[in-house]
Amino acid sequence: MSVRTILWFRQDLRLTDNPALRRACELGQIVPVYILDDIASGNWKMGGASRVWLHHSLAALNESLAGQLVLLQGAASEIVPALATALDADHVVWNRCYEPWRIRRDAEIKKALQSQGVGVESFNGSLLWEPWTVSKKDGTPYKVFTPFFRKGCAAAAPPRQPLKQPRNIDCSDPKAITSTLRKTGDDKLFVRSLDELALLPDIAWHYKLLEHWQIGEKVALGKIKSFVKESLADYKQRRDFPAEGLGSRLSPHLHFGEVSPHQVWASAVQAPPLADESNREHFLSELGWREFSHHLLYHWPHIPDKPFKEKYAAFPWRDDREGFATWCRGNTGFPIIDAGMRELWQTGFMHNRVRMIVASFLVKNQLIPWQQGESWFWDCLMDADLAANSASWQWVAGSGADAAPYFRIFNPVTQSEKFDAEGEYITKYCPELAALPKKFIHKPWEASDDVLEQAGVVLGKDYPLPILDLKETRERALAANKSISV
Repeated sequence: MSVRTILWFRQDLRLTDNPALRRACELGQIVPVYILDDIASGNWKMGGASRVWLHHSLAALNESLAGQLVLLQGAASEIVPALATALDADHVVWNRCYEPWRIRRDAEIKKALQSQGVGVESFNGSLLWEPWTVSKKDGTPYKVFTPFFRKGCAAAAPPRQPLKQPRNIDCSDPKAITSTLRKTGDDKLFVRSLDELALLPDIAWHYKLLEHWQIGEKVALGKIKSFVKESLADYKQRRDFPAEGLGSRLSPHLHFGEVSPHQVWASAVQAPPLADESNREHFLSELGWREFSHHLLYHWPHIPDKPFKEKYAAFPWRDDREGFATWCRGNTGFPIIDAGMRELWQTGFMHNRVRMIVASFLVKNQLIPWQQGESWFWDCLMDADLAANSASWQWVAGSGADAAPYFRIFNPVTQSEKFDAEGEYITKYCPELAALPKKFIHKPWEASDDVLEQAGVVLGKDYPLPILDLKETRERALAANKSISV
């Protein structure tokens, strides 16, 4: 069997604004392929929540392709060259990814294909500015976000306009493809059904997650439109209030490529004039932070595991397994922390302001290594993204590029009083506190026995007592930081 082009889908599970798809269709008939590669990813293979999202995103993509998506599983470095040989393909095309392990693997695959005489083309379908296109005047990469975005990105070519879906997507018959690959007798070319990829967990945990999401390109495109229409005008002022839900919640759609950043950027830029244009600018800067995270990961590929600032390798972290488990379960006794961690477990998501609060609590008040929090988020977040996850955890920990000053230790009580004054977010995820007067919802340990009794709350039974003293642990954290600064 001879085909023109293998289109390798990766983090671009969409038909609109897909440069690789556009090129593949120009070349003629295509074989659309997705490969679940848990081998090359090593310690950073997808976590549980991300796999749930991927399952449904692949189902949506396959439906858009009229059931013609070919699913394979194993080491892509072996599968792609073997697939090209088995199908006698002329070309293989894909959109680039930027995780270190993907870069190494893709370079190996490209070399193997070229040695076989197969044409290889890759495209930018995932970033507004690729990491090597933005640099300081001396050619070195940026370490601080504001000049990166305001100077570096502004000086680079502006984001391109999104591409339309190709009019004619001519896919090879998947049954013929399956038959041809089966005849090779090569196990790594065994075509799988979506269920055979086993992306869904054995336990029913994921059903609760899915109550909060719709997945796929069509949903994502609609979400962009509704966000721009309903939330963009108040984005800067209201995005920090978790009960209001004014965030875009586009991050998992962007990570899996159900929409591209070009589509989001263009929608925001082309929206009608706003009464306060700083809202639009702030949203665009959030897209810029996504770009900056990938910029950091590309130039400093060690940041998922090791501190960006070398001195933090000597930081005196605590080994506190029980404290970490308590944080993960949302049983710390600090309502905003517990609400955030329960939101994460129940929905696969956490509001951005709350992410900063719970991360600060873990790495500063508890003195537990940021890598442990990063790993928990990696497994629980629907939008788990290696660049954003590592850059954001290091930002909070003080060890990252352009990180928050170490003395910036979020106080969970004052943060919740400021950003969830009515306690709506807290009581949504900690309903056992709902009957408390508002002033005690943020700090139930300060309520009198009579108030607690009237609210039906027994601290230590219905809701946990605080696991630590905020003032003492703040001082301990500052002392720990000072010990590596002298």
